[in-house]
Amino acid sequence: MSPSDNPRFGVFRTATFRLTLAFVAAIICGMVLQFVLLFVQMTHFEAERSSGILHREADVLEQETPERLEYQVRERANNDLRVVINWVGLFDGHYRHIAGDLKTWPEGLVVDGQVHRLTLSPTDDAPYEMRFLAVKVPGGRILVLAHSLHLLSELRFMIRRGALLSVFPVVMFALLTGIVLSHRALARVKIMHEAIDRIMQGDVHERLPAARERDELERLAGSVNRMLDRLEHLMDEIRDVGNDIAHDLRTPLSRVRARLERATSSPHDADYLNSVIERATLDLDQCFSVITALLRIGEIENGRRRAGFALVNLADLVADIVDLYEPIAETNGLTLTNAIPITNALENQSGETDGHAMITFGDRDLLVEVLANLFDNALKFTPEGGRVTVSASSVPGGIRLRVADTGIGIPEAEREAVLGRFYRSDKSRHVPGSGLGLSLVLAILRLHAVELSICGGDGPPDMPGCAFEMVFVLSTGSETV
Repeated sequence: MSPSDNPRFGVFRTATFRLTLAFVAAIICGMVLQFVLLFVQMTHFEAERSSGILHREADVLEQETPERLEYQVRERANNDLRVVINWVGLFDGHYRHIAGDLKTWPEGLVVDGQVHRLTLSPTDDAPYEMRFLAVKVPGGRILVLAHSLHLLSELRFMIRRGALLSVFPVVMFALLTGIVLSHRALARVKIMHEAIDRIMQGDVHERLPAARERDELERLAGSVNRMLDRLEHLMDEIRDVGNDIAHDLRTPLSRVRARLERATSSPHDADYLNSVIERATLDLDQCFSVITALLRIGEIENGRRRAGFALVNLADLVADIVDLYEPIAETNGLTLTNAIPITNALENQSGETDGHAMITFGDRDLLVEVLANLFDNALKFTPEGGRVTVSASSVPGGIRLRVADTGIGIPEAEREAVLGRFYRSDKSRHVPGSGLGLSLVLAILRLHAVELSICGGDGPPDMPGCAFEMVFVLSTGSETV
C-alpha cells in the first residue's frame, strides 16, 4: 500500500488541508512582499538621510577659512565632525592628500557636488560601500566627505533574521491548525460515509448527520437527506403502484381466464363463444387502458411532450370541450355551463377587456385531456339534476380556471390522496374507473407549471360538490419552443 493510500495520510489529501496550504502560501507571499517594501522604504530613507548629513556638513565647512578648515580636518578625531562623518579628506587641485583620514582619492569620485555611492577598499579591511561627496573649497582645494552605510546593513540583517524567525512559527502554527481542522472534517466525512454505506446496504431510513445546517457540509447533508426523503417517498409510491397495478389487472385477467376455461370445458354454440370473446375483449381493453394511462403519465413526467408547446387560447379550448360534453350532460340530466365570456377576454381592474387575457403557453392536446378528465369526473359523480360549471377569473400574473360541480364531493382529508395513482375514494368505488385520471391531470399540469388545488363546490350541504382550480401563467406571445 502506497503512502497516499494509507488512512493516516488521508488528512493531507483533504480539501481543508489543501486550503490551509494555500493560506500558508498566501501568508508567506504577504510577508515577503511586506519585507520587500520595508527594505525599499528603509533604503530610500537612509539614502536621503545620509545625503542630507553630507550636504549639511559640506555647507558648514565651505564657510571656514582655508587654515581653519585644514585644522578641523586634522583634528577630526577630537571634534564633533567624527560623530556624523565617517571619513573626511582634504585634497589639492591635483587630488593629492593634504589632511584627513581619507588618504587616497576614491576611484570614480567626481567633484560635482552630488552624493555618489562607491566602494572603499582599505588595506586592512574588506571592501565596503559608502556615500561620498566632493566639493571645492577656498584655496583651490577639494573637500571629500564620506558617510558609511553600516547602519543600513545592520537594519537589513536584523529584518532578514526577524523575517526568517517569524515565518517558521507562523507556518508551523498554520499547518497544525490545518491538520486539526482536517481531522475534524475527516471525522465528519467518515460518519457520513458510514451512513451512506448503511443506505447502500438497504437501510433506506438512514440519514446523514445534518445537525442545524450551520456550515456548507451540514447544508449539503441536509440537501442529501431531503433528496433521500423524496427518493423514499417515490420508492413507496412505486411499490404501492406496483401493488395497485397487480390488483387492478388481476381482476379482469382472472375473469378472462375463467370465461375461457368455461368455454373450453364443454362444447358450446357459436353465439355463446362469441359472447365470451366479446366480454374477454372488454376485460383486456380495461387492462390495456390501465397500461396506456401509466405509460402516458411516465412520458409526461419525463417531460418528453414539451416539444409540442405553443400559444393556446384557453377560452376557445374550453368552448370546444363544453360543446363536446354538452350532449352527454343532457343525456344524464345535468346542466353544463360555460361561464367564460364569449369574447375570449376577461375584464381587467379598469373595466377594459384584453383580447390576450386567456392566452397561455402549452400543449393543446394535453390541455384538452386535462379538461376532458375533469369534465368526465364531474359528470360521472354528479347526480341527475345537478350542474357542472367552468369559469375563469384574473389573478396576479395569471388566470384561474375553475371546474366545479354539485356532486358527492371529495372529503377534505382525501383531496391530496385522490391525485395519487389508483386511489379510489369509498364514495366512488361503485363507479367504473382505474383511479388514474386525476394522476394524469396532475402530471400534465406539472409539465405546464400550473398549480392545481381542490376545494368545495357550489352545491348544498348534502351534496357539496367539488371544484378543481388551475392557475395558468399568462403568455406575452414571445415564448418559443
